[in-house]
Amino acid sequence: MPILQNARHEAFARAIVEGKSARAAYRAAGYQAKDAAVDAAASRLLRNAKVAARTAELKGDAARASTITAARVLDELAKLAFSNMLNYMAIGADGEPRLDFSALSHDQAAAIHELVVETRTEERENGPPAVIVKTRFKLADKRGPLVDLGKYLGLFKERVEHTGKDSGPMEVKQYSDIEAARLIGRLLSKVTKEAAQA
Repeated sequence: MPILQNARHEAFARAIVEGKSARAAYRAAGYQAKDAAVDAAASRLLRNAKVAARTAELKGDAARASTITAARVLDELAKLAFSNMLNYMAIGADGEPRLDFSALSHDQAAAIHELVVETRTEERENGPPAVIVKTRFKLADKRGPLVDLGKYLGLFKERVEHTGKDSGPMEVKQYSDIEAARLIGRLLSKVTKEAAQA
C-alpha cells in the first residue's frame, strides 16, 4: 500500500507504529481538539480502513526490519572470527604483499574495522615528483567473537560463584542420614498430596 494521500492520516499511522498512544498520535499528526473529543476522534481514526491497513503494513515492515535471529548473530560473529589477512592481499612476484580489495566479498568487507589511505607527494632530485599512496587496514578483533561463538557452542564453562544473604558466605546446614530421610519423606508426601488435589 502506498503512502496515504492524507498527510495527517499517514503521520497518525506512523506515530501509532512508533508506539505513541492514540491520543498522542492524533496530536502528533497535527489535529487539534479539546481533551474530551481527542480520544473519540483518535478512536475513529484508528478504525478508518485505510489508516488501519497502513498501520498494519508499517508494523509488518518494522517487524521484518528488526528481525534478529540467533543464526544471523552467529553468522556475523563468524565473519569477524574467521577473517584472515590473506583474503585482503596478494603476494607479488617480488615476494612483497600487495593489498588487493578487487575481489572482496560482502562477508570479507564486514570484517574490516578500519581502512586508512594516505597520499603524499615526494620531491625527487632527478625527475618528476613521486606520488606515494600508503594504505593501512585493520580487521575486527577476532578473540571476542571466537570466545562468544565458543560459549554458544558450549566449549567454555563459566564459573558461577554463589553467595549468601547480603553477599556473605552461604549457610550450609549439615543433616544426618535420618534427618535427610525425614525431610525427603515430607517433601514427597507434600508433592503427592498436591498432585492428588490437582
